Amino acid sequence: MQLKFTKMHGLGNDFLVLELVTQNFDLTPELIRTWGDRRTGIGFDQLLIVRPPSNPETDFRYQIFNIDGSEAQQCGNGARCIAKYVTHAGLTIKKSLRMDAPSGIVNTSILEIAVDSPNTSIVRVDMGVPCTKPSVIPFLTDEPAVKYTVDIGSQEIEFVPLSMGNPHAVVIVDDVNDAPVTEWARTLQTNDRFPEGVNVEFMQIVDRQFVRLRVIERGVGETLACGTGACAGVVAGRLLGKLDDRVKVSLPGGKVRIVWQGESSIVEMIGPATWVYDGELRI
Repeated sequence: MQLKFTKMHGLGNDFLVLELVTQNFDLTPELIRTWGDRRTGIGFDQLLIVRPPSNPETDFRYQIFNIDGSEAQQCGNGARCIAKYVTHAGLTIKKSLRMDAPSGIVNTSILEIAVDSPNTSIVRVDMGVPCTKPSVIPFLTDEPAVKYTVDIGSQEIEFVPLSMGNPHAVVIVDDVNDAPVTEWARTLQTNDRFPEGVNVEFMQIVDRQFVRLRVIERGVGETLACGTGACAGVVAGRLLGKLDDRVKVSLPGGKVRIVWQGESSIVEMIGPATWVYDGELRI
């Protein structure tokens, strides 16, 4: 059989998108790993599956898979790409969508087509209310706090754990280019206090409205961009009193804008979603 797919990216965080609305196919972790190989397959950071809604109050349902075959709970760049994809594929003419993601309901709106790139749309995503409750992240601790430390040799790393529908640990550094991100990320990602693993963000605060960020995703490694990571970074900075409620986040792949008014408020993310090409897989 032939299976239609689309390649997309959000600031270089790239995806293989499959719609299983008009197509039928049984996915396996082995196939995901085969397709995800950048030398022998198509190559991508995550696989996005678009399905019919199971909730009558939503337009679509989607799933997110890492290249190792594991399922992820949320992906901000992926949500933007799915919003563009369903209009690109002719599955809907709506510009505002309510979608069922693994972590809950996600609302998206296509704001405009980028002037300098007709294949790119600027999309707003409501990323939900962040959570710092340890049992939800999940993060194991007997003393709830905003930030924690972990020993690494003779040095201590300070980090802020939180959930954006998936677990994050935000580390503030002086310079994201000089920070030992690989070593520190490995320390946090293998720490027993994160029983389900963790995405690690390294954030350099330039001023109260602008930060630079590098992200090491669980199951993926370092990516050019991470939407939930950008949200987590701004939330952590706000919790520490270091950032305003509107912040531009610069990632290796480009920039997004994050808005968070504070406790109990939804995090809003605005950024690009780009169509690359359509293709067919022979199965």
